[in-house]
Amino acid sequence: MRVWAVTKRIIIEMLRDKRTIAMMFIAPLFVLTLMNFLFTSNNNQKATLAVHNVDSTLVKNLPSKHLQIKQIDNQHSAETNIRNHDYAGVLTQQGDKLQLTLQNSDQTKTALILQGLKTTQVKLKMQAASTTMQKQAQALQQLQGQLGTAMQHAQPQAVPNYQLHTKYLYGSSKSTFFDTLLPIMIGFMVFFFVFLISGVAFLGERTSGTLSRVLATPIRKQEIIIGYIGGYGIFAVLQSILIVCFSIYAFKIQLLGNILNVVLIAVMLALVALTLGLLISTFADSAFQMVQFIPLVVIPQIFFSGIIPINQMAGWIQPLAKLMPLYYGSQAITDIIQKGVGFSAILPTVVILALFALVFYILNVMTLRKYRRV
Repeated sequence: MRVWAVTKRIIIEMLRDKRTIAMMFIAPLFVLTLMNFLFTSNNNQKATLAVHNVDSTLVKNLPSKHLQIKQIDNQHSAETNIRNHDYAGVLTQQGDKLQLTLQNSDQTKTALILQGLKTTQVKLKMQAASTTMQKQAQALQQLQGQLGTAMQHAQPQAVPNYQLHTKYLYGSSKSTFFDTLLPIMIGFMVFFFVFLISGVAFLGERTSGTLSRVLATPIRKQEIIIGYIGGYGIFAVLQSILIVCFSIYAFKIQLLGNILNVVLIAVMLALVALTLGLLISTFADSAFQMVQFIPLVVIPQIFFSGIIPINQMAGWIQPLAKLMPLYYGSQAITDIIQKGVGFSAILPTVVILALFALVFYILNVMTLRKYRRV
């Protein structure tokens, strides 16, 4: 009952604060919509293209700057090879027909492969035409009597005329970079706004003296923290559901997995952000100081959320991603939306996020002793 009393008071105060409610529910949707208009172009990356039984001439002329070529000789299907080895695409050849299967979970890599193949085909045709013209020019310089014989050796070189058929494992040819970015942004929006609002709200409890009055009652520290988590958590769950539903249905992205799994990960991220926000607010004396923690606590989460591929970072900095809750949450949401993974695949992520929340909860209880003495 004492926990419910704290939770009920938090809910009533939140409902009275219309500005905070608007900030919590409308601001994330506004930012997501704005990003939908901003992110339309690709960046420079390197895509891994697996090739099987493809002409060596074609493979040799593929642009190595943006494509990493992997020769494969197994008999697995292209889809299996992509799933097992995370290839951006698999290219096979039967006669003059090329079959390209694209993972398409990253439209930047998809564009690099398609552009690389088009460039290579044009390059091969130009090389063939150039060779033919050189032979014909040499033939014209020979004696007229030998012209007929020379021209027989100067027949136009056969120009490769590959017929490319493309299919997509995830998404479609209309997928954009924003479709790749959106799952990551769902996790970030939930994390950022829950962290900020819960931290500032709990700070207000301290600075207004409400927390001191609550601490003067027989209620235990654990009950206070659980009560605050319950009160703010209800709004965090509602916000998570709203952000997930808005992102999926308003932007009409292709959802291959179960939306309930997306909501589950979003709620777990909100729980971590809530307990972390309450903990960080302990070390701030004003709302301005609380905002100052954002570059230290939130911004690194963005860098390791998947916006920048972790495997392209320096080797010594990659392990830091394992310390970021948003790294696990964003990766799980991306896998659910783009690859259709099920609950068993995201279960380790749920456990890890629960451990993060448990650690932050224990630290909250420990730091609360400081204010019980007040």
